[in-house]
Amino acid sequence: MAPHRVPRKVGVVGYGRLGQSLVSRLLAQGSGLGLELVFVWNRDPARMAGSVPPALQLHDLSALGERHPDLVVEVAHPKIIHESGAHILHHANLLVGSPSALANQTTEQQLLDASHRWGHAVFVARGALWGTEDISRLDAAGGLQSLRVTMATHPDGFRLEGPLASAHSAGSRTVLYEGPVRGLCPFAPRNSNTMAAAALAAPSLGFDNVIGVLVADLSLVDMHVVDVELRGPPGPTGRNFAVHTHRENPAEPGAVTGSATVAAFWCSLLGCCELPSRPGIQLC
Repeated sequence: MAPHRVPRKVGVVGYGRLGQSLVSRLLAQGSGLGLELVFVWNRDPARMAGSVPPALQLHDLSALGERHPDLVVEVAHPKIIHESGAHILHHANLLVGSPSALANQTTEQQLLDASHRWGHAVFVARGALWGTEDISRLDAAGGLQSLRVTMATHPDGFRLEGPLASAHSAGSRTVLYEGPVRGLCPFAPRNSNTMAAAALAAPSLGFDNVIGVLVADLSLVDMHVVDVELRGPPGPTGRNFAVHTHRENPAEPGAVTGSATVAAFWCSLLGCCELPSRPGIQLC
């Protein structure tokens, strides 16, 4: 691949658990992979003190162009994509770690417009979504009729907003939401990213027809469970094609991001560095 199409300089937006892991790996392994960390931004700069070298700390996100990044990795909050996604694309490719932001149609269109205007790619991390390529291939072939993603964890692992913030568990297992993914993302922006990735993997269904189910389960103290169920058209015998995957992801009590998802995101970062920088939105 031509060198100019491979991102080399990387900026990280967000310094929570996922951001810390990415920054640590970039500092330790980046040079051997041809990657250079050029900035880290966090809404609360104090969180970077003592762990991010001062020269790498970016205090004004609007000034990111001064660091000349090739790729900016967002691992903060969907608000960053809403507010700054288009600005980031003016300067670099963007790896979105909060795909729930794209449930907002205005934001999605702004990203697409900026991507095509400046010739930069919008990569979306698949996160905890298992079987992404299979879903996309089935959808592209016209063989996907329904897609349902259920995410279950302990209530302490949720960061809910709006009407869901006051939802209470009734018994050991409670369904907090069941319906189109687009309706869930604004109220569970940090707990619906897997569902949002599924909606992007299946554009024939999209955010309005992929079904998301959010479940509070008191027994899942140290685990996130994601079930993906899809159905295709009936075959010659009349039976429908069907797949059901069940993913158990160890997680620290109260954590939003599971252990395996952290590793998967690093793979997404490396993967998008090998993809061509073409305008548009693509999962990686």
